[in-house]
Amino acid sequence: MGDRSAAVSRETAETEVEVTLAIDGDGEATVDTGIGFFDHMLESFAKHGLFDLTVRCDGDLAVDDHHTVEDVAIALGNAFEQAVGDKRGIVRFADRRVPLDEAVGSVVLDVSGRPLFRFEGTFSQQRVGEMTSQMAQHFARSLAMNAGLTLHAGVEGANAHHEIEALFKCLGRALDDATRIDDRRSDTPSTKGEL
Repeated sequence: MGDRSAAVSRETAETEVEVTLAIDGDGEATVDTGIGFFDHMLESFAKHGLFDLTVRCDGDLAVDDHHTVEDVAIALGNAFEQAVGDKRGIVRFADRRVPLDEAVGSVVLDVSGRPLFRFEGTFSQQRVGEMTSQMAQHFARSLAMNAGLTLHAGVEGANAHHEIEALFKCLGRALDDATRIDDRRSDTPSTKGEL
């Protein structure tokens, strides 16, 4: 299996991002994006996915939260793609639903190398703390596009905090499921021979 970890830096005129990721971790996270609720969501993502994760972002928060959330997702997606490597022996597919009180997040994904994103649902409030609720969907899209995931996600509920948190927990659990090593498999899980 080897060391399934990666370190990614991304620097633009809008943000400076550093991400380290260990897929086979203990769920430990150190996160500082300048957006308290987003930090909490990334910590929850790592905890429930059992990923060791560090994220540091210095973004243009005087403008809004868009560039920070997007660029962290891009860097994290790149880190996942690097860390999972040639995908040899992984489970590949995952299907998860995670409740949080009245809310439910759902994720169906394929570590396919063919990025595609679909989302169903709406968020019940426009903001949670300093994070625009819609940015949770954009985070998932940017993660999928940069990690090479086919990702179908959705939320339902009545409280945006719960809806977003259920989505991030669900993403963590599903990515953990899909990137696990299947002891019965030594090859790449595709009739093509590669993903």
